[in-house]
Amino acid sequence: MSGGSQRPEDGPSDLPGAGTGTPDGWDRLWTPHRMAYIKGEGKPSGSRPEDGCPFCRAPGLPDAEGLVVARGKSAYAVLNLYPYNSGHLLVCPYRHVSEYTALDEDETAEVAALTQAGIRALGAAYRPQGFNVGMNLGTVAGAGIAAHLHQHIVPRWGGDTNFMPVIGQTKILPEMLERTRAALADHWPRD
Repeated sequence: MSGGSQRPEDGPSDLPGAGTGTPDGWDRLWTPHRMAYIKGEGKPSGSRPEDGCPFCRAPGLPDAEGLVVARGKSAYAVLNLYPYNSGHLLVCPYRHVSEYTALDEDETAEVAALTQAGIRALGAAYRPQGFNVGMNLGTVAGAGIAAHLHQHIVPRWGGDTNFMPVIGQTKILPEMLERTRAALADHWPRD
């Protein structure tokens, strides 16, 4: 079937809702939870912590509820609520700051140390073959939440880019975030 053609048993295509509820040869993977991300729900309304910053809110919640994996003195590691891959971690300073150059020495060192610990924990828990690590500083650089600095740690496996994200613009995640958080917390390096 191509070009929007229908089988005769599907009925006329000019009817309201045509194609809904009738077989059309396509399998669908419904991901309604992604609509919150698409609409920007939960995104801060401004640049101040009190404007609804999720990175200021998460450390005030119990770890499991806030998806916090590890805490330091000036920074913490949290799962990305809308991950690119299973295990997608974010390392955030507690302080609401948008610029990397605004971090003090202790914050810079702890963001780096938590990034290393996150890579170790992901390696022990999931055995990825590589990682993407980095920051998107500013909205034009791709930061979804530009007001609060955060470093991404994305585990990668050979072949993890398949037809779903490339053609279907859908990412398959084999595990719920709560289970990922528990696995990473269990594998987090202990001092």
